[in-house]
Amino acid sequence: MLAIIGGTGLTQLDNLEITKHLIVRTPYGEPSQPLIFGKIAGREVIFLARHGNGHTIPPHQVNYRANIWALHLQGVTKIAAVATVGGIDATLSPGMIAMPHQIIDYTYARKNTFFDGVDFPVKHIDFTEPYSAQLRAQWQQAATAIGEQLVDHGVYATTQGPRLETAAEIDRLARDGATMVGMTGMPEAALARELDISYAAICPIANHAAGRGDSLHSIQYEVLVENLNQTMSRVRKIIVQLVKQNET
Repeated sequence: MLAIIGGTGLTQLDNLEITKHLIVRTPYGEPSQPLIFGKIAGREVIFLARHGNGHTIPPHQVNYRANIWALHLQGVTKIAAVATVGGIDATLSPGMIAMPHQIIDYTYARKNTFFDGVDFPVKHIDFTEPYSAQLRAQWQQAATAIGEQLVDHGVYATTQGPRLETAAEIDRLARDGATMVGMTGMPEAALARELDISYAAICPIANHAAGRGDSLHSIQYEVLVENLNQTMSRVRKIIVQLVKQNET
């Protein structure tokens, strides 16, 4: 079963024939919203808006453990995530869509593992390659099939939020090797790995990161939203194609 996790700008899926909403209780609390079951082109899929129905949950308060566990309970084996970012590298401009291959975690005080209590023995996952190579290939195939271009590499820096970063912080992230910055990439990816769920993300670039490009002195939120809305319509088309080509 394939699940789609939508982020900022993606609180619902076009072309989704909804069959049911399911409230799921987990040992870690409630997920961001009831899971939405439906079909796209006859293929079953589950959709979950990471920030809730009305985008009311800030990134540092998303119950990532409940979200991933709830999907796990429904037999999800693949999670295709969408996570909006700012472009750090000069080659990543607003309107582009990137698919990171690596991630750096700068978050703190988030519940970031299922193995921090007495219910499970400690599990040290291999996180050398944080994203599923197979699912990344499927994202790429879906984009290519409809004539969209994905930047097929990048290092995603996950910051705490909800505030945007300072220009000096972005300079630091760049020195660390990050090419894009967002607030929700972790612990989502690691939690999926802990439950052996294939996970990969695509990242619409909504703005230049602080101190870069037209964000040299400030980030204009209205422009960010406009860029994101335009890019997200293309992201939705890639998702539809991804679901169509998904066999399980």
